Amino acid sequence: MFLQYFNKKENKDQAIANDQYKKILTESSLFLNENNFFKVKDYKTSFEIVSIFLIMFIRKNLLENNKDLYLKVNENLVSIFISDIDESLRVKGIGDMSIGKYVKSYVKKFYFRISKFPKDNNVYKNESFIEYLKITDLIKNDDYINVSRKFQDKFTNFINSSK
Repeated sequence: MFLQYFNKKENKDQAIANDQYKKILTESSLFLNENNFFKVKDYKTSFEIVSIFLIMFIRKNLLENNKDLYLKVNENLVSIFISDIDESLRVKGIGDMSIGKYVKSYVKKFYFRISKFPKDNNVYKNESFIEYLKITDLIKNDDYINVSRKFQDKFTNFINSSK
């Protein structure tokens, strides 16, 4: 009976999502710390980078062969992301009375970012991704072309190392 618990499909989905989310956080942190083109390195910047990598990963998952599995994985990824926002805001000192308001604002921001993210599959090499980066207002010196390439390279390396 115990083995059935581990073999359940939703547990596999959750395990895949947990693993992918940890990798996204690690790569996002490295990307933030390795580059000096960000205006500031704070919670907002970290949120935006994680959001970009998460959206890229969700889009990549939708192109996979097993769409049913990855729809569930993507759903779990977003759920983990929202829980992570909640936990990280609590660590920053946001109290129980106002945490919901803060989480809601970040979730709205995330869904807004999804709606503005370029729709085509080759997003990381074109002008629409550069326009998307301008919305985030993270980059100093308007070096969007270089930053776009760095996001592309980082994400490609990340995906290749995950296989």
